[in-house]
Amino acid sequence: MAVPKKKTSKAKRDQRRAHWRRQASSQAEKALSLGKSILSGRSTFLYPPAEEEGEEE
Repeated sequence: MAVPKKKTSKAKRDQRRAHWRRQASSQAEKALSLGKSILSGRSTFLYPPAEEEGEEE
């Protein structure tokens, strides 16, 4: 017979949500920093070589 699960406390729920938001905030900060670096031209980020259509050897 099915047994109901125990209720998760509000503190545990809030802790999980805070962790998720902290991770999202960290990733957003890194993405913004990379974008600013690329736009400023001081980036060491390497773009993959562009392939041109119609190029035959």
